[in-house]
Amino acid sequence: QLQLVESGGGLVQPGGSLRLSCTASGFTLDTYTIGWFRQAPGKEREGVSCLSINDGRTYYDDSVKGRFTVSADNAKNTVYLQMNSLKPEDTAVYSCAAYRMYYYCYHRQDYGMDYGGNGTLVTVSS
Repeated sequence: QLQLVESGGGLVQPGGSLRLSCTASGFTLDTYTIGWFRQAPGKEREGVSCLSINDGRTYYDDSVKGRFTVSADNAKNTVYLQMNSLKPEDTAVYSCAAYRMYYYCYHRQDYGMDYGGNGTLVTVSS
């Protein structure tokens, strides 16, 4: 079965850290650009980051720049989103998606997306 599965979400206090995982099964990530997105209750989905597995290009939304880091482990067919200095406004369902090209991820053009996950909930609260 071809799918992306996110994991690692949970409840964390403000200022804390979490590492999310996006693992592919049935296909390899090394030719894709992986995007992370989040959607908070009552809000539109927003792009968090992009990582081109092939050449390492990255993009981060201004709201997470300097706090979040995206990386890949090709041997595990997994992309990680390390989230530090978390804030209550980071609370959302985080999901990942595999795009055929970096361009599609950067411009959030979903017709360029081949696979998407169901998401994992991150709650930042004291």
